[in-house]
Amino acid sequence: MQKVSLNSLARRLVNDGVLSNEQALDALEAAQQEKTTLGRYLVSKSLVDGVLVAQAASEEFGSPLFDLRAFNLEHAPRDLIDTKLLSKHSVLPLIKRGKKLFIAIADPTNLRALDEIKFHTNLAVEPIVVDEALLNEMVPKFVEAQEEPLGGGFGDLDDESLDALEVEAVDQDGDAGGDAKQEGDDAPVVRFVNKVLLDAIRGGSSDIHFEPYEKTYRVRFRTDGILHEVAKPPKSISGQLAARLKIMSDMDISERRIPQDGRIKMRLSKTRSIDFRVNTLPTLWGEKIVLRILDPTSAQMGIDALGYEPDQKEMYMAALSQPQGMILVTGPTGSGKTVSLYTGLNILNTPETNISTAEDPVEINLEGINQVHVNAKVGLDFASALRSFLRQDPDIVMVGEIRDLETAEIAIKAAQTGHLVLSTLHTNSAAETLTRLRNMGVPSFNIATSVSLIIAQRLARRLCGECTQPAELPHETLVEAGFSEEQIASATINKPVGCARCNKGYKGRTGIYEVVRITPEIAQIIMEDGNSLQIAAQQQKHGFNSLRQSALQKCAAGIISLEEVNRVTKD
Repeated sequence: MQKVSLNSLARRLVNDGVLSNEQALDALEAAQQEKTTLGRYLVSKSLVDGVLVAQAASEEFGSPLFDLRAFNLEHAPRDLIDTKLLSKHSVLPLIKRGKKLFIAIADPTNLRALDEIKFHTNLAVEPIVVDEALLNEMVPKFVEAQEEPLGGGFGDLDDESLDALEVEAVDQDGDAGGDAKQEGDDAPVVRFVNKVLLDAIRGGSSDIHFEPYEKTYRVRFRTDGILHEVAKPPKSISGQLAARLKIMSDMDISERRIPQDGRIKMRLSKTRSIDFRVNTLPTLWGEKIVLRILDPTSAQMGIDALGYEPDQKEMYMAALSQPQGMILVTGPTGSGKTVSLYTGLNILNTPETNISTAEDPVEINLEGINQVHVNAKVGLDFASALRSFLRQDPDIVMVGEIRDLETAEIAIKAAQTGHLVLSTLHTNSAAETLTRLRNMGVPSFNIATSVSLIIAQRLARRLCGECTQPAELPHETLVEAGFSEEQIASATINKPVGCARCNKGYKGRTGIYEVVRITPEIAQIIMEDGNSLQIAAQQQKHGFNSLRQSALQKCAAGIISLEEVNRVTKD
C-alpha cells in the first residue's frame, strides 16, 4: 500500500492540536479511499468541528474566513452559476462586485471547482472559506430557490413576478378550475394578496387571517401556533380583498350573508404547489377570511421528525402493523392530528394495501390512497362513505373525525371485522376519549375490543438552537411544575431569548404526546364503565406518560421552555 504523508491542512490541524499525528494519517488514508477531501471526511464523520477545519484552512492557504450563519440566502446572486455545478462542487455564490465573484467554499485548494466556475461565469473567482457543515445545509436550499423562482427563497419579488404567479381555484370535488386572475381585478390588490400568501409560506405559517373592523383592517399569520399581526391595509380596500380571495377560491362573490368554503392552489414551480383551505365568515364589519396552508411535504416528514419518545414511537408502529383494530388521535384544532394520521398512512401506503379515507375536507393529496371529500349537502357524510368503503374490499380505513354514534358504530364494526381503522376525536386526553365514545352511546364491550391505541397530542414551540440560554429556576418552582428529583438533577432547562433567525426565541414546533395502548387492565375498567380518572390512574401504573409528563421530558432535555409546557398542558 502506498504510504500516506500529511498534507498542508493535516499538518496545520496537527500543529494546532486539533488532531494527533496518527489521527491525521488515518483520516487522510480513509479520505483517499472514499475519494473525498480531508476536510469533508473529518466533518462528515464528526471527527472535527467544521469551524475548526475552516479556521485551519483559512490560516494555511491565506483565504478569508466567513461565518455563513450571518449570511442571508436571499442576498446571494442568482442565475450566475448552474445549479448542477453548485451541487457538484458544494459551493455558494456570496457576492458579485464588478467582474469579481466571491464564492463560499470549504476547500480553497479545489482548483477544479474554481476553474469551472470561472469558465462558466467569465468572472474572476475569489474563494471564501466557510464551515463545510453549514455550507452543505445552505447549498441545497439555494439550489431549490433557483429551481423554484417563486417558491424557495422568494426574495423581494417584483410586481411583474407577483402578477404572474399561477393561482387556481379548486372546487369541492378536488378539480382545479381555471386561472383565478380576472381582468377586473385591481392590480395592486392582486399583488398584495399574492405577497401575503408567499410571505406566509416563507415564514412557515399555518394560517392567514384577513380581518375587517369598524375603522381598521388587519392581516395576521399564525406561526408556531401563535398569531401575530403582519399588515394593516387601508380599510377602504377590505371589499376588494374579500372579492379577490373569493375569486381565487371559486366562491360566489355576490353572497356575503352566509359562510362559504373554498380552496386555492398556488403553483410555485413546475414541481411544487401549495394548497390553501379558505373559509369566509360574515362579521359585523365585513367578511373575515381565514386561509389554512396545506403543504403536502408536511405529511412526508417521517415519524422520527414528529417528536415521539422512543417508547411512544414503538407503540404507534406496533399498532400500525396490526391487521385490525382502531387507532384514535385526539386533541384540539391545530394540534397536528392530521399530520400524525397522514404519517401513519404514508407508512402503510404500499402496493399491497387498499387504503380509503373519508375527510372533511381532504387536506393533503396522497398518491396511492383513495380519498373521499365528505359533502353533507348531497348526502355523502362520514357514515355513508364508511358503508361504501366496506363494500370496496379495504385493508385500511381512515375517518377524518368521529362526530356521531352512527359513524362510531360503523368504524368500530370495521375494526372488529379485519380492518385497521384510523380516526380522530376532539377530546383533551386519552382517558377522556374512551369515556366520550361511551357517552356517544357506543357499548363498553365494543370500545374495549376494538380500540387498540389512543394518541392525545399538542404542538409546542421549539426553542431556537442559536440563541437559547439556560434558565435559572428555583428548586421549588421545578418541583411545583411536576419535575421529579431525578429529572431536576440532570435537567437542562432553557429559556427563549430571541435573535434574527427565530421568532422571539422560538423556531419551529414539536409534538407532545400521550400514547396509551389498551391493555387488558384498561379494557376491564372500560367494560366496568369506569370513569376517565380510573383509566388515567391505570395508564400511569403502566408507565404511559401523560401530556404533562411528556412535555416536562422535552423541557428537561432543553427542547422547549417551561413557559411553553404551561401553555400547552395543564397540571
